[in-house]
Amino acid sequence: MALSIFDIVGSGMNAQSLRLNLVASNISNANSVGSSAADVYKARQPVFAAELNNAMNKQNATSGVKVLGVVESQDAPTMEYAPNHPMADSNGYIFKSNVNTVEEMANMMSASRSYQNNVDVLNTAKQMMLQTLKMGQ
Repeated sequence: MALSIFDIVGSGMNAQSLRLNLVASNISNANSVGSSAADVYKARQPVFAAELNNAMNKQNATSGVKVLGVVESQDAPTMEYAPNHPMADSNGYIFKSNVNTVEEMANMMSASRSYQNNVDVLNTAKQMMLQTLKMGQ
């Protein structure tokens, strides 16, 4: 059971790391354009779920964060009239990504803080275990 805290924190750190990677991908593609709504980059977000296994068997109980997948935003891309753009469609429109950079920056700060909180929990648990071992000396 003592090692499960490390599993829980590890799953949280992995989840926030994925979230940060998706934020980086979204921000780097925020200004991408396409010749159709289907071709342009769409913002991607992770889907997480709390996981609790074997709750009835207290000796083997594990919990943490489970990554269910990554979903693309259903928001429509922005159409812009740019007839001279090389990627313009037959009507002269280009399609810009639906990434909201302000929202992505907020996600980045939240994910970064959550990751740091998990690191703090990990360090605290490690210190507590070390102090417990010292008590036996």
